[in-house]
Parts: sequence; C-alpha cells; structure tokens
Amino acid sequence: MTERTIVYRFKNGIYINLTNRCPNLCTFCIKTKWAMQFDGHNLDLAGQEPTAEEILTAVYQELQTPAQEVVFCGFGEPTMRLDVVLAVGRALKKHAKYPQFKIRLNTNGLGNLINRRDIVAELKTAVDMVSVSLNAENETLWKELLRPAPGYENGYQSVLDFIGSCAQSGFEKVTASCVENTAADLKAVRALALSLGADFNDREYLK
Repeated sequence: MTERTIVYRFKNGIYINLTNRCPNLCTFCIKTKWAMQFDGHNLDLAGQEPTAEEILTAVYQELQTPAQEVVFCGFGEPTMRLDVVLAVGRALKKHAKYPQFKIRLNTNGLGNLINRRDIVAELKTAVDMVSVSLNAENETLWKELLRPAPGYENGYQSVLDFIGSCAQSGFEKVTASCVENTAADLKAVRALALSLGADFNDREYLK
C-alpha cells in the first residue's frame, strides 16, 4: 500500500484528509467504490489520524505554491474531529498568505449531533466557507441514500438547521449540494437550499 496522504492538491485547492470516520455510508460515496484512492492519492489513514501539528506542517509546505483555498475534505467527516478543524483553521488564519487563500469546510451537516452542541459559532472562527452535502429533499429519501449510522437516523432536520444557521452566521459562502443521478429531485433540493439561505451546487455522480 502506498503511504497515507494527509494533505493533497486538487485543482486550485489544498485538501486536508483529516479522518476516515463518518456517521453516514452514502450509496454514492466513492471512498468504498474507489478503494480509498483519489486522484492518485491513498486517503486510507489506517486508523492513524493526523495531529493538528502534522496537518499544519504539510499545509504550510504546500502553501509555498499558491492555492485559492484550503479545504477540510478527505474520505471522512471533518467535524468528527472538530478540535483539530478549529486548531488548524485558526492557525491558518494567522498565516502570512491569508487571506489570499480561503478556508472551506466540506461536511455532511451532522456536526451539531456529532459534537452534541451547536458548533456554528466555533466554526465561524476557523473557516470562511461551508459546503454541506444535503443530497435529498425529504427525510425518508435522506435516510435511504445516506444510510446514517445508529444514533443519526433522525439527523435530517439537524442538517437543515445547520445549513440555516450557517447561512445566518456571516460565512463568506454557504452552499448546500446534491449528487446528480440519484433518486433525489435536484430542483426540489435546490429550492430547499435556497429557502434555507444557502447557495446550491449539483455534484457529478462519480462511478
């Protein structure tokens, strides 16, 4: 197996592979279909989650080459390790090149349930933009497509509340997304996202 990847480049961004843990097992998730590989990178952390210090060392090295954004997005849910997201994001905001790059969190929107408290105000101190994988226009379909783990079965409303709260909290951009070519109605999900105050993004179904 190739060496685990903590930080990787994709397009104009520097991506942080923080954890492989996630309370959802989405039917369309590529981490299982692609055997934990992405764009030539091995994102299987094999249970060895990186420390904030390891992440920052790797990101600072990458920032020697310009990037438009630094993104918390690997093959797992970043808010499973909220303390590290906050530590890394706050440190990056003090970097000499900030705000030439933006800091984005890609999340499934279950962070409040995961951490058993409202985390939006804390996130506001560490990231500039939030992108939430909504993926369904109603709870029944959300459960069917995202297959939440025990304890998260009723998480759909929490996701909606999280999106709405982020949209009201002054982030530079809040986006709700939906994967194409599933049972979800893209128009309905878009309308829902806009009603919550978020932008909408339809994402390609990756095979």
